[in-house]
Amino acid sequence: MRARMADIAKQAQVSEATVSRVINDRPGVSAETRQAVLTALDVLGYERPERLRKRSAGLVGLVVPELENPIFPAFAQVVESSLAQHGYTPVLCTQSPGGVTEDEYVEMLLDRQVSGIVFISSLAADTTSDRSRYQRLLDRPLPIVLVNSFAKELEAPFVSCDDRTAGELAVTHLVALGHRRIGLISGPNRFITTQRKLAGYRTALKRELGIADADLDELVSLTLFGVEGGEVAAERLIAKGATGIICASDMMALGAIRAVRRRGLRVPEDVSVIGFDDSTLIPFTDPPLTTLRQPVASMAVAAVRSLVDEINGHGAPHSEYLFHPELVVRNSTAIAPTRAAVPA
Repeated sequence: MRARMADIAKQAQVSEATVSRVINDRPGVSAETRQAVLTALDVLGYERPERLRKRSAGLVGLVVPELENPIFPAFAQVVESSLAQHGYTPVLCTQSPGGVTEDEYVEMLLDRQVSGIVFISSLAADTTSDRSRYQRLLDRPLPIVLVNSFAKELEAPFVSCDDRTAGELAVTHLVALGHRRIGLISGPNRFITTQRKLAGYRTALKRELGIADADLDELVSLTLFGVEGGEVAAERLIAKGATGIICASDMMALGAIRAVRRRGLRVPEDVSVIGFDDSTLIPFTDPPLTTLRQPVASMAVAAVRSLVDEINGHGAPHSEYLFHPELVVRNSTAIAPTRAAVPA
């Protein structure tokens, strides 16, 4: 117990005596300090004593498209932790090919009388989808928040990474390294995130290099999300002489690196590759991946705060909160080769 007390005290940045007073529910501790100790208990995985456990304020659904891409578990972890701090119990709903659909999960959540739902990269991001499904939730009324799924016709809070800025930052970085044949790999154009990244990519290339639209189209390769889609799309871009490749996700970037190597070329000496997301393991890839980091923690906390405000009747603004991505430069980008990396 002494070792555990020391760990909790270190995590909460208080004395062991203070930890003891909080655990035994004794007076003489400020509310702020008491919360710091309770949070330390949660973070370190210790169960709170029965008398210190808060009764759940209710259930909140958390709908994510998958867990294979590490960025989605990262979002889920922060959202769940933030909900717990507000007294809500999260109900995680994960989709998989051929499994339970988003609509079916929503029906299950409604049956459980959830207080609200957080959607991460939902069907709303698909501009061809039927967004009335979300309007029906708002009409109930049920508080919802959509992360990276902006839909202008819905009067709901949105939290998004600024994909347009991400596209511009990636291009600017590669141009500064001397690249002139810069390709973009992303998912289908019906997704709002693809449209925005493509807009930023086009704007930056026109501004930096004065490239015409017809020439830009040649170096855009839209494919399926994931490693395999990135590999296939990169093959096409390498064949067209691209020396720099911007990918809409880190998983696609890993596929692009595989395609480069399969052609007997090197990253970054022959082809530079940039990803998007910067999930936990990306710094340890070979080579460590240059990427655009989504501010996951800030976005997730903002999403929960907006939802809780809606639940409490405070009316969070029905607008889109845009969070700025950060360019993280590692070892997958370098000065452009002296001649285009065109396969033999």
